Amino acid sequence: MSDQTLSLPVAVSAAWLREHRDEVVLVDSRWYLDGRSGHEAYLNGHIPGAVHADVDADLAAPASAEGGRHPLPAAADFARTLGRLGIGDHSLVVVYDDAGGSVAARLVWMLRVLGTSAALLDGGLPAWTGDLEKGEVTAEPVHRTALPWPADRLVSTEELQRELAAPDRLLLDARVYGRFTGEQPAPVDARAGHIPGARSAEWPANLAPDGLLAAPEVLRERFAALGADSARTVTAYCGSGVTACHDLLALEHAGFANTRLYPGSWSRWGGDDSLPLETGDPLA
Repeated sequence: MSDQTLSLPVAVSAAWLREHRDEVVLVDSRWYLDGRSGHEAYLNGHIPGAVHADVDADLAAPASAEGGRHPLPAAADFARTLGRLGIGDHSLVVVYDDAGGSVAARLVWMLRVLGTSAALLDGGLPAWTGDLEKGEVTAEPVHRTALPWPADRLVSTEELQRELAAPDRLLLDARVYGRFTGEQPAPVDARAGHIPGARSAEWPANLAPDGLLAAPEVLRERFAALGADSARTVTAYCGSGVTACHDLLALEHAGFANTRLYPGSWSRWGGDDSLPLETGDPLA
């Protein structure tokens, strides 16, 4: 909706959104792993003017054994989705959820790696103090150029296998700690545990006690302690490539570059009995 050259930071405040509401495409990306309908939640009340994007239908290709639960969509498919949502080549986009940004991060990361200025609404829906509206918002369709996913921002299962023993490649697991150690297996996972050599970087620790994204210096100290300062690349994964994007945005917020997503994540790795796994925490 905007042809401005304004570049958004990783996150913007609710106050900023109120001031710039007419300059951005606002997206509600609520989605729930427990089976609740994010779209139904959206219809029952969302920030005025927001369109809805669904993780399963809009931000992922169909699940498969090779790609995991949420493979990245094909470039042409994603471009069509963005055009339908009113997100053009030069749009400014703000995305929110009601889960600390853990879901909204997926679309924000996808857009940022393609060069589109996009940000999380810091604090998400709970941070919005204005009125809500009900029902569907349909955007005016716009043209969106299909762009390939940048190869240097992604890693495949085969590449990850080759890198497991490399000391300069840091692998971060964004799932909650119990799923990393294997003590809290999820019903959606075939096996419990984590990829060998990974370090736990659970996404909720990217937030300050008030639920907002932690300060850059706090996040830099956190990721440096995990080895990001000395790593040639930092790769993040999670259950299916959604909350890993929260780690990737937090790393960017902290000033780290050379970050990558393993899109298949644990749904791909853990679903293959031929691939090794670890349980527990080697750093504990």
